[in-house]
Amino acid sequence: MSKKAWIIFAAVCVILFGGLIVASNKNKLDVSAIDTSKIQLATEASGSLGDNVLGNKDSKVVIIEYGDYQCPGCGSAYANMKKITQKYEDEMAFVFRNFPITAIHPNALITAATAEAAGKQGKFWQMHDLLFKDQAGWRDAAANVRTDLMASYAKEIGLNGDTFLEDIRSEPITKKINFDQALAKKDKVTGTPMFTLNGKELNQYVKDGEIVPAGTPGAGPIWGDVDAFEKLILLPAFKEAGITLPQQ
Repeated sequence: MSKKAWIIFAAVCVILFGGLIVASNKNKLDVSAIDTSKIQLATEASGSLGDNVLGNKDSKVVIIEYGDYQCPGCGSAYANMKKITQKYEDEMAFVFRNFPITAIHPNALITAATAEAAGKQGKFWQMHDLLFKDQAGWRDAAANVRTDLMASYAKEIGLNGDTFLEDIRSEPITKKINFDQALAKKDKVTGTPMFTLNGKELNQYVKDGEIVPAGTPGAGPIWGDVDAFEKLILLPAFKEAGITLPQQ
């Protein structure tokens, strides 16, 4: 390639790159004024879709998970959080926000869209549960079969199939996922699962039922131990919030 051709090529690259930056900044969501620890209501920025909430929406104890349906850690955390939310559904609120890490999880985005599309028909949590329970059944699905597979899950939980297929490709669903990701970035989420309780990251590690420094041999994340999570995280949070638990 001649020197003149290289100069032209470089100029074109600069223009294209500059255009991408402008487009990126134009489409970037401004969530600087949003309190990410609060349950988010439906807005235009979120595609007119609010947070998906399980439990007591009015509770002073709000746990938020930033998750990726294809993430193995999220799959492991699912069963434990299910036990917690079922036991304390009257005392706490649990929110799941989407943070699909598409660079390593090629089916993370379509499953996030699948759950949100199910939510538009009032069945977010049914699809949420099904996706995690059958994670091994779809996580390695090829691109040419995954939409049909998601449609089969929609049929399994009784969704309107035509509406579902329209919704997973719709602008409101895309906006909702992008909005969740913007909130995640504000909360400095870099991996999944990431949990917060009333805005404070739950990054503790436990061993033998006690909190220990990260990196301690044999220690695991707090969400991996239901009993420790209940004793060391939830019960103190309920007490601080003035929530009286029923007799067990």
